[in-house]
Amino acid sequence: MTKYIAAATLALLVILVLVRARQLKKMGVKAIQFGERDKKDFLIPPFALLLFYIVLASAFELPKIGAELFADGFIAWIGVAVCVIGILLFTYALVSFGKSFRVGLDEEHPGELVTTGAFAISRNPIYTAFGLVLIGVFLIIPNWIILIYVFIGTWLFNRQIRLEEQSLKKIYGKKYAEYCKRVRRFL
Repeated sequence: MTKYIAAATLALLVILVLVRARQLKKMGVKAIQFGERDKKDFLIPPFALLLFYIVLASAFELPKIGAELFADGFIAWIGVAVCVIGILLFTYALVSFGKSFRVGLDEEHPGELVTTGAFAISRNPIYTAFGLVLIGVFLIIPNWIILIYVFIGTWLFNRQIRLEEQSLKKIYGKKYAEYCKRVRRFL
Protein backbone atom coordinates (compact mmCIF):
# COMPACT_ATOMS: atom_id res chain seq x y z
CA MET A 1 0.00 0.00 0.00
CA THR A 2 2.72 2.51 0.91
CA LYS A 3 4.48 2.01 -2.43
CA TYR A 4 1.29 2.91 -4.28
CA ILE A 5 1.13 6.09 -2.20
CA ALA A 6 4.72 6.93 -3.24
CA ALA A 7 3.78 6.52 -6.90
CA ALA A 8 0.59 8.56 -6.44
CA THR A 9 2.55 11.32 -4.68
CA LEU A 10 4.95 11.75 -7.61
CA ALA A 11 2.07 11.70 -10.09
CA LEU A 12 0.16 14.25 -8.01
CA LEU A 13 3.14 16.65 -8.00
CA VAL A 14 3.33 16.56 -11.79
CA ILE A 15 -0.45 16.96 -12.15
CA LEU A 16 -0.51 19.94 -9.77
CA VAL A 17 2.23 21.73 -11.72
CA LEU A 18 0.62 21.06 -15.10
CA VAL A 19 -2.86 22.10 -13.93
CA ARG A 20 -1.52 25.33 -12.41
CA ALA A 21 0.53 26.11 -15.53
CA ARG A 22 -2.57 25.55 -17.69
CA GLN A 23 -4.67 27.81 -15.46
CA LEU A 24 -2.09 30.57 -15.72
CA LYS A 25 -1.80 30.13 -19.49
CA LYS A 26 -5.54 30.84 -19.75
CA MET A 27 -4.86 34.09 -17.84
CA GLY A 28 -2.10 35.02 -20.29
CA VAL A 29 0.82 34.04 -18.03
CA LYS A 30 3.54 31.81 -19.43
CA ALA A 31 4.35 29.77 -16.32
CA ILE A 32 6.68 27.19 -17.89
CA GLN A 33 10.07 28.84 -18.46
CA PHE A 34 11.94 25.56 -18.11
CA GLY A 35 15.14 25.42 -20.17
CA GLU A 36 14.77 28.87 -21.70
CA ARG A 37 17.52 30.49 -19.63
CA ASP A 38 19.64 27.47 -18.65
CA LYS A 39 19.88 24.75 -21.31
CA LYS A 40 21.27 22.33 -18.68
CA ASP A 41 17.68 22.08 -17.40
CA PHE A 42 17.12 19.50 -20.13
CA LEU A 43 19.35 17.07 -18.22
CA ILE A 44 16.68 16.86 -15.51
CA PRO A 45 13.85 14.97 -17.35
CA PRO A 46 15.79 11.74 -17.99
CA PHE A 47 16.74 11.55 -14.32
CA ALA A 48 13.17 12.34 -13.27
CA LEU A 49 11.90 9.55 -15.53
CA LEU A 50 14.37 7.11 -13.95
CA LEU A 51 13.08 8.06 -10.49
CA PHE A 52 9.49 7.58 -11.67
CA TYR A 53 10.39 4.18 -13.10
CA ILE A 54 12.10 3.02 -9.89
CA VAL A 55 9.04 4.01 -7.86
CA LEU A 56 6.56 2.51 -10.34
CA ALA A 57 8.62 -0.69 -10.62
CA SER A 58 8.58 -1.10 -6.88
CA ALA A 59 4.84 -0.39 -6.60
CA PHE A 60 3.69 -2.46 -9.57
CA GLU A 61 6.19 -5.36 -9.53
CA LEU A 62 8.00 -4.35 -12.73
CA PRO A 63 11.67 -5.28 -13.28
CA LYS A 64 13.57 -3.39 -10.59
CA ILE A 65 16.65 -1.19 -10.80
CA GLY A 66 18.79 -0.99 -7.68
CA ALA A 67 18.32 -2.80 -4.40
CA GLU A 68 16.43 -1.73 -1.31
CA LEU A 69 18.64 -1.01 1.70
CA PHE A 70 16.11 -2.14 4.32
CA ALA A 71 12.47 -3.12 4.67
CA ASP A 72 10.50 -1.62 7.54
CA GLY A 73 6.75 -1.07 7.38
CA PHE A 74 6.76 1.47 10.22
CA ILE A 75 9.42 3.61 8.52
CA ALA A 76 7.45 3.35 5.26
CA TRP A 77 4.40 4.86 6.99
CA ILE A 78 6.59 7.65 8.35
CA GLY A 79 7.56 8.19 4.69
CA VAL A 80 3.87 8.42 3.78
CA ALA A 81 3.39 11.10 6.44
CA VAL A 82 6.41 13.03 5.11
CA CYS A 83 5.00 12.78 1.55
CA VAL A 84 1.61 14.05 2.72
CA ILE A 85 3.26 17.01 4.47
CA GLY A 86 5.25 17.67 1.27
CA ILE A 87 2.13 17.60 -0.91
CA LEU A 88 0.22 19.86 1.48
CA LEU A 89 3.11 22.37 1.57
CA PHE A 90 3.41 22.19 -2.22
CA THR A 91 -0.31 22.86 -2.68
CA TYR A 92 -0.22 25.71 -0.17
CA ALA A 93 2.76 27.21 -2.02
CA LEU A 94 0.99 26.97 -5.39
CA VAL A 95 -2.05 28.75 -3.97
CA SER A 96 0.15 31.36 -2.24
CA PHE A 97 2.10 31.97 -5.46
CA GLY A 98 -0.98 33.14 -7.33
CA LYS A 99 -0.07 34.49 -10.78
CA SER A 100 3.64 34.63 -9.89
CA PHE A 101 4.17 30.86 -10.24
CA ARG A 102 6.87 29.94 -12.78
CA VAL A 103 8.79 26.79 -13.66
CA GLY A 104 12.22 28.25 -14.40
CA LEU A 105 13.49 31.82 -14.23
CA ASP A 106 11.50 34.61 -15.87
CA GLU A 107 13.23 37.98 -15.50
CA GLU A 108 11.35 39.58 -18.39
CA HIS A 109 7.82 38.97 -17.07
CA PRO A 110 8.14 38.34 -13.34
CA GLY A 111 5.07 38.31 -11.19
CA GLU A 112 4.79 40.15 -7.92
CA LEU A 113 7.16 39.24 -5.09
CA VAL A 114 5.13 36.86 -2.95
CA THR A 115 5.86 37.11 0.78
CA THR A 116 2.59 35.85 2.27
CA GLY A 117 1.01 32.44 2.77
CA ALA A 118 3.57 29.64 2.43
CA PHE A 119 6.18 32.28 1.58
CA ALA A 120 5.85 33.79 5.04
CA ILE A 121 7.11 30.45 6.42
CA SER A 122 9.80 29.70 3.84
CA ARG A 123 11.34 31.62 0.94
CA ASN A 124 11.36 28.34 -0.98
CA PRO A 125 8.34 26.29 0.04
CA ILE A 126 8.16 24.48 -3.31
CA TYR A 127 11.75 23.23 -3.10
CA THR A 128 11.18 22.37 0.55
CA ALA A 129 8.09 20.39 -0.48
CA PHE A 130 10.04 18.59 -3.23
CA GLY A 131 12.72 17.70 -0.69
CA LEU A 132 10.14 16.35 1.74
CA VAL A 133 8.56 14.24 -1.00
CA LEU A 134 11.95 12.86 -2.05
CA ILE A 135 12.79 11.93 1.55
CA GLY A 136 9.32 10.44 2.03
CA VAL A 137 9.64 8.36 -1.14
CA PHE A 138 13.03 7.09 0.05
CA LEU A 139 11.57 6.08 3.41
CA ILE A 140 8.81 4.20 1.58
CA ILE A 141 11.10 2.67 -1.06
CA PRO A 142 14.60 2.68 0.47
CA ASN A 143 16.35 1.98 -2.83
CA TRP A 144 19.99 3.07 -2.85
CA ILE A 145 19.43 4.94 -6.13
CA ILE A 146 16.64 6.98 -4.53
CA LEU A 147 19.02 7.80 -1.67
CA ILE A 148 21.43 9.21 -4.26
CA TYR A 149 18.51 11.24 -5.65
CA VAL A 150 17.91 12.69 -2.19
CA PHE A 151 21.51 13.92 -1.97
CA ILE A 152 21.78 15.12 -5.57
CA GLY A 153 18.29 16.65 -5.39
CA THR A 154 19.30 18.61 -2.32
CA TRP A 155 22.38 19.88 -4.13
CA LEU A 156 20.37 20.78 -7.26
CA PHE A 157 17.66 22.54 -5.23
CA ASN A 158 20.33 24.64 -3.52
CA ARG A 159 21.95 25.42 -6.89
CA GLN A 160 18.63 26.52 -8.38
CA ILE A 161 17.71 28.52 -5.30
CA ARG A 162 20.97 30.47 -5.51
CA LEU A 163 20.32 31.24 -9.20
CA GLU A 164 16.79 32.36 -8.38
CA GLU A 165 18.02 34.49 -5.47
CA GLN A 166 20.41 36.34 -7.80
CA SER A 167 17.55 36.95 -10.19
CA LEU A 168 15.17 38.07 -7.41
CA LYS A 169 17.77 40.49 -6.02
CA LYS A 170 18.11 42.01 -9.48
CA ILE A 171 14.35 42.27 -10.02
CA TYR A 172 13.09 43.31 -6.57
CA GLY A 173 16.21 44.83 -4.97
CA LYS A 174 15.80 46.14 -1.43
CA LYS A 175 12.31 44.69 -1.04
CA TYR A 176 13.71 41.18 -1.60
CA ALA A 177 16.70 41.81 0.71
CA GLU A 178 14.33 42.82 3.52
CA TYR A 179 12.21 39.72 2.88
CA CYS A 180 15.36 37.55 3.14
CA LYS A 181 16.08 39.03 6.58
CA ARG A 182 12.59 38.09 7.83
CA VAL A 183 12.09 34.62 6.32
CA ARG A 184 14.43 31.64 6.25
CA ARG A 185 15.50 29.95 3.04
CA PHE A 186 13.80 26.66 3.94
CA LEU A 187 11.96 26.16 7.24
